[in-house]
Amino acid sequence: MPKILTVFSKRTAQYFIEDLGDGILLEMVQIPAGSFKMGSPEGEGFDSERPQHNVTVQQFFLGKYQVTQEEWAIVATTFPKVKINIEPDPSRFKGKRLPIERVSWYDVKEFCARLSKKTKREYRLPSEAEWEYACRAGTTTPFHFGSTITTELANYDGNSVYGDGKKGEYREKTTEVGAFPPNPFGLYDMHGNVCEWCEDNYHNSYDGAPEDGSAWLGENDNQRRILRGGFWNSFPVDCRSANRYNGVVGGRFGNVGFRVVCSGART
Repeated sequence: MPKILTVFSKRTAQYFIEDLGDGILLEMVQIPAGSFKMGSPEGEGFDSERPQHNVTVQQFFLGKYQVTQEEWAIVATTFPKVKINIEPDPSRFKGKRLPIERVSWYDVKEFCARLSKKTKREYRLPSEAEWEYACRAGTTTPFHFGSTITTELANYDGNSVYGDGKKGEYREKTTEVGAFPPNPFGLYDMHGNVCEWCEDNYHNSYDGAPEDGSAWLGENDNQRRILRGGFWNSFPVDCRSANRYNGVVGGRFGNVGFRVVCSGART
């Protein structure tokens, strides 16, 4: 039976570890409540990232890493089915500590449902607002580490540059989670490796967006959901904290994965 362990990091950030079995551990980091400006200011990014607006987010726990292939496989093969079958090894790039990819929005919802049922804790996808708040970690620059990006800090297509940055390496594949420095909240790969499914329906601007950190659902094109974060073959402009994509819910892409939220955990 999965169990919960409470620990504190050296920076006093609280987190817990979910034991999935066979020594496979899902690490969850506490993201403190707070407010931030969501979206990009004029002069940065695209119209779909505006208007920039204030959002207040409640405390939650977010995966320290993108869900890995070994985490996916044990849930797919040993946790009871809730609604649909999920393929235990769908990824293009193989490796236990590589992020899972080629999983649809429906697939990752099944993963969360199985995890919730087994652990008796609520696991789900992050809202788009929760994702950006966690990525920024109190910063206001295009990236959590500053005004530009390098391939020493994230996995993306280093043949292109952002701002006054320099060209770098293009690895042409995913890298193991945790290979690059974390953001101030202790989260890894928020600007690269694979982009990540969120809960929200896609809307082409923030006009009318919720300001309480909740997922923006409604009736607007529920076949397309938000994707956040850069990925191994993305341009650096698409790795920014405010950048947003969308994907068809049934699509399985070699540069799309996810990380989970636990909103009901108590330590």
